[in-house]
Amino acid sequence: MKSSYKRIGDYIELVDERNKELNVDLLLGLSISKQFIPSVANTVGADMSNYKIIKKGQFACSIMQVRRDGKMPIALLQDFDEAIISQAYPVFRVIDENKLLPEYLMMWFSRSEFDRQATFHAVGGVRGSLEWDDFLDFELPIPSIEKQQEIVTEYNTITNRIALNEQLNQKLEETAQALYKYWFVDFEFPNEEGKPYKSSGGEMVYNEELDKEIPEGWEVDSLGAFINMVNGFAFKSLDFSAEGNMPIIKIKNITPPKISLEESQFFNGEITTRLQRVMVNYGDIIISMTGSSANQMDSAVGQIGRYYYAEKSLLNQRVGKLEILNKRDTEFIYQFIKDEDTHMALLNGSTGSANQANISPDQIKNLKIVKASDDILYKFQELAEIFFQVMRVKNQDVLISAKELLLSKITKVEVENEIL
Repeated sequence: MKSSYKRIGDYIELVDERNKELNVDLLLGLSISKQFIPSVANTVGADMSNYKIIKKGQFACSIMQVRRDGKMPIALLQDFDEAIISQAYPVFRVIDENKLLPEYLMMWFSRSEFDRQATFHAVGGVRGSLEWDDFLDFELPIPSIEKQQEIVTEYNTITNRIALNEQLNQKLEETAQALYKYWFVDFEFPNEEGKPYKSSGGEMVYNEELDKEIPEGWEVDSLGAFINMVNGFAFKSLDFSAEGNMPIIKIKNITPPKISLEESQFFNGEITTRLQRVMVNYGDIIISMTGSSANQMDSAVGQIGRYYYAEKSLLNQRVGKLEILNKRDTEFIYQFIKDEDTHMALLNGSTGSANQANISPDQIKNLKIVKASDDILYKFQELAEIFFQVMRVKNQDVLISAKELLLSKITKVEVENEIL
């Protein structure tokens, strides 16, 4: 089968078109997850005429630090007709799309085996760069254009269904958060007659600690009365493996409102008592303890993710888990900790700099929270748990597995004997 593989360099060519006329102002960056993202670079005073123009159907990649990251950032521009990108990124295109579809080539680049190959060849000094000529010598199977289109169509069907599930989950998250605000911020939870409490004349009392009125009978407490904080384990570099049975959750795996294991590394050693303590189970609430204080950054401190996998995982350092003391409070605490006001309170109390902010377990446990009556907490748990159960979307893991399986099957496609 390997003899039927074709050299990538025979099917692509570099493109070096500069933004000399300053006609393009959409600046994109390139993520390690193989996507184009809005650039966060400071371009004040920068000469934008030297940036490279990338057009729809073209690729950009980074060959720097591949060994360090264990991945080669590479993406196909599909959402915009054109954009500009840093001159540090090689831009290339497929020479003849009647022989090789860009979407099919991007599928090949998306395989974990491709990243392992790139990492193996990245030996360029301290930064672990990949030589461009080595990249051109990589090979892949290139079946007929009809077969390529068939594979791309099947892949897009799966990825579109995954995206649809994620949109549904996001809507459910927003609805649950709106319900939380209605009950515990606006105090419009249902009274004994099923009517909104505050607007129906429910008794309110002034709370000096919060400097506002809260429902009669409710109290103000610290979040620590509801939770224990579990800190992640300081794994050594040798503990991480590209494959295994026990994923390790890092800050980058927190992709609100969920935890994503698609780019995980694994631990294959002995599960000691210490590691059992940092084990993550289905439904657990995870928070990033370190990161940028800029809310738009993927690595922002205080980001919250819910764990929706059946298999267990382990927490890496600077990632924390909220261990709920009473299951009745689970959904209430989840909505509280992911509320915007709570997030701002964490940011305001963080230490470090804007580029590297830190929050501590004690800071989280000392957050002030309005404690509702037990019957209201029970009612909220029952309602919010319905959203949680729907958000499981049982076929989501199946779809992700199907996507990975399809990517792996590319290596087994039948290739015609004729020279393409």
